[in-house]
Amino acid sequence: MARQKSAIVVGAGAGGIATAARLAKAGFKVTVLEKNDFTGGRCSLIHHNGYRFDQGPSLLLLPRLFQEAFYDLGTSLEAEGVELLKCEPNYNLWFGDGESFELSTDTSRMKKEIEKWEGIDGFERYLGFLQESHRHYEQSIIHVLRKNFTSLLHLARPTFLRYIFTLHPFESIYYRASQYFYTERLRRVFTFGSMYMGMSPFDAPGTYSLLQYTELAEGIWYPRGGFHVVLDALVKVGKRMGVEYRLSTGVSQVNLSSDGKRAEGVTLSSGEQLSADIVVVNADLVYAYNHLLPSSSKAKSLSKKDASCSSISFYWAINKMVPELTCHNIFLADDYKESFDDIFKRQLIPQEPSFYVNVPSRVDPSAAPEGKDTVVVLVPVGHLLENRASAGLNPQSQQDWNAMVNKARETVLTTIETRTGAKMRHSILHEEINTPGTWKEKFNLDKGAILGLSHSFFNVLSFRPNTKHAKYNDLYFVGASTHPGTGVPICLAGSKITTEQILDKLRMAVPWTRNGWQEPRGKSEKVQVKDIDRIISGPSTTSLLLVAVLVTLMAYWIMVK
Repeated sequence: MARQKSAIVVGAGAGGIATAARLAKAGFKVTVLEKNDFTGGRCSLIHHNGYRFDQGPSLLLLPRLFQEAFYDLGTSLEAEGVELLKCEPNYNLWFGDGESFELSTDTSRMKKEIEKWEGIDGFERYLGFLQESHRHYEQSIIHVLRKNFTSLLHLARPTFLRYIFTLHPFESIYYRASQYFYTERLRRVFTFGSMYMGMSPFDAPGTYSLLQYTELAEGIWYPRGGFHVVLDALVKVGKRMGVEYRLSTGVSQVNLSSDGKRAEGVTLSSGEQLSADIVVVNADLVYAYNHLLPSSSKAKSLSKKDASCSSISFYWAINKMVPELTCHNIFLADDYKESFDDIFKRQLIPQEPSFYVNVPSRVDPSAAPEGKDTVVVLVPVGHLLENRASAGLNPQSQQDWNAMVNKARETVLTTIETRTGAKMRHSILHEEINTPGTWKEKFNLDKGAILGLSHSFFNVLSFRPNTKHAKYNDLYFVGASTHPGTGVPICLAGSKITTEQILDKLRMAVPWTRNGWQEPRGKSEKVQVKDIDRIISGPSTTSLLLVAVLVTLMAYWIMVK
């Protein structure tokens, strides 16, 4: 019998956990090494006296990609005990003039909200925006999130090229939204989501309106028990398949073969050495190139690449309920563009920041003691200025994080009170904080950038760092800064891409469907489709053209008569 292949996964973030389970299903003996004493990376929990905080992600988007990951592993979210709670409304957006806007999957509510600001024609334009963002969503899943881009030639795939202009990668989200919404208020409503990619809406490619689409068409969901329960379920699935998790186990370097041509294991911080046929790095990619691998020009160039933003995040245990706030709340700065420039061009906290407030106890009461609320605040700020001169940043720019934290706290509390009437200043029983510095320290995030490398056009697809090391064989990457990009569902999609690349290299069978997953009709996967349910193609372009010609001829004949 052939010897069982072995793999080491460095890091137990979303991508690492999913890759470990996939490799185990394919027959590998897998060991996951994690420096912290918990799994999930940024997607982890903080607990304090009955209060539960999501340290990172607090809403579940793109549910199809989560369902696909579990389905490929022979199970489902439901079978693993994961219950998704729908958040309705999606968000309440609060403006400085006292107005608010409610985003919802309910079409009748959206019609009312949009027509309030843009008239009857505004709703028709909103449907046009949804149609465009729907195309961005579907085409991105098929041609980007399920495909690898290991060379520039892959940009020339006919299946990708035919959609390149309909994906609008060379126009910003803000510009695309401006084609459908004529008021500045609604342009802001439908573009703030670029913050999930760590980018300004004035720079983020128009393709990313797919995030607005999935929120409006599929909804925003919250896993009962906190977002980490989803990743914990994947950990348990992997363990059932034989994956070994070693927590509180740091890695100091990736070991190379004597000829320097392949990765053959790792050295732990303790000095212990582990060998494996395959090494998959799920640590922050820029950190890995600069600290786990030999010095190289690639490592230096990655350090100079544009990074995403960071955040000052507050985790507040409130001694009462705050009914003025829904589960997800967005407070938008009056000087919208300038606030993003402060973050992405000056790497500071804006004079008047936009920020996000999550109250998980509003949808899941188990997040706080009875009659009280858990509140998480995320204020986007610039990342740490390291090697600022070589990165083209202003070396005189000052980042006083203690002052910025105090400013952020005061601004958040004052803004919430002014716009909603909610008074929380004297109701905070306990506070925990994450800053760019703590994000870096806890999770080895380069510059404290919480979403990895930027997602501008020349930082994605074939321009993004590859999922396989160019020089060292048997060394692969998965996570936010490699293809396809950042965010938990995107990293889950990336785990499939990386694992299939490994299996193809070793000529091993792929034990799941390559071309994605579709929810089966009915309860059984093998469903007899009735005639009434059979999908019938519409008229072809040729047929429509023939009809048009016939109508024209008939009209001409009538005129002649």
